Amino acid sequence: MFARIEAQRSAAERRADAMKVALAIVAILAVAALIGTQLLHLFGVSLDAFMVAGGAVLAWMGFSMLSGQASSSASVAGTSLMPVILFAASPGTITGVITLSAAHTRLGFPTTALAAVVVASGVTWLTMLLVGRVAHEAGGGGIARQLVTRFMGLIVLSMGVQFALTGLRQFGL
Repeated sequence: MFARIEAQRSAAERRADAMKVALAIVAILAVAALIGTQLLHLFGVSLDAFMVAGGAVLAWMGFSMLSGQASSSASVAGTSLMPVILFAASPGTITGVITLSAAHTRLGFPTTALAAVVVASGVTWLTMLLVGRVAHEAGGGGIARQLVTRFMGLIVLSMGVQFALTGLRQFGL
């Protein structure tokens, strides 16, 4: 998605946009790590139910990538970075951060979850820089981009199924 959105932009603009996306992801996921379990408790939602729902959403996103629907929605988005932000800080990702936060918050502060958010956002930033550069130099990527998108869709779909099955197992199903 990032490569398609950034295809006609300069290297400086791609770097700036990658930084904006990475910072937005850090902000969203850090808030999820800090207050996510409290919000679930406030609304009476169990972590297991949240994992099932988040896993289903993540599986749906992976399936849309696998079937090629994600690339058409990215082209409709034009130059908006919102699809990239919403994909990276998706309900599935937020579920993972909240789950990690709940599992590792013995002292009241989600250090592990926040560290994971920073590392993952840094990797995402580097990946966007590399993908943006390669796609720009290759003129958009064509079939290689489609293959990578579908492969990543399979991985995201698998992650979603794993989240959902883990949540369902906690219900004894």
